Amino acid sequence: MAIILGIETATSVCSIALSRDGKLIAIRESEGAKEHSAMLTGFIAELVAEAGITYSQIDAIAVSMGPGSYTGLRIGVSSAKGLCYALDKPFIAVDTLKALAWQAQQLCKQQKRDIENSLFCPMLDARRMEVFTALFDHKLQVVEAVNALVVTGEDFAAFDNKEIIYFGDGASKCISLFEAKKNYHFLGAMALSGEAICMLAETEFENRNFADVAYCEPFYLKDFIAGKPRVKGLYQ
Repeated sequence: MAIILGIETATSVCSIALSRDGKLIAIRESEGAKEHSAMLTGFIAELVAEAGITYSQIDAIAVSMGPGSYTGLRIGVSSAKGLCYALDKPFIAVDTLKALAWQAQQLCKQQKRDIENSLFCPMLDARRMEVFTALFDHKLQVVEAVNALVVTGEDFAAFDNKEIIYFGDGASKCISLFEAKKNYHFLGAMALSGEAICMLAETEFENRNFADVAYCEPFYLKDFIAGKPRVKGLYQ
């Protein structure tokens, strides 16, 4: 058991959480786009003060490693690494899509849904009709590996005998493609929370499954393509 700081900046929400012994004790979130770098440090300080602990009492730093926003991932991972170096604490890398699937499972359990015969399909918006997605079973084991998928409506046809629960900020644009399929269920465009990062990190901490602070890099999945600067007169 441990005190874990969880950092989620891979999506549009900046969510920072603190857990003790596998239970959430404090959380701060901001839904403002592009506020991650401005809010993250302040959120962490507020959580530490609210929990009545010192930074040295934190046992590990966990961070959402992607896929997700290129800039958001860089902010979160670099901040987590900085804390690990400064505090001499272990670094825990958490799969963003798996964390979102964990969060969806908790909601299904609250709704008393039968999840044993269901597959969980988190979808993060990757622009146009492309999403970052994967399939997980009810034990959060990978059924289909993460990929950048251009959704057509015929995806995951091999799993028509399973209920596929899809969710996330990329899932809402796929509703019209799946609405005729009786085995698809839209759970909502849920935002990923730092709580999910903490909860998955708890198991990793118990198993001493730590990432190398120096060499671990965000999982971008797609190469970053920079646009032209919008400076008047710079381009014709």
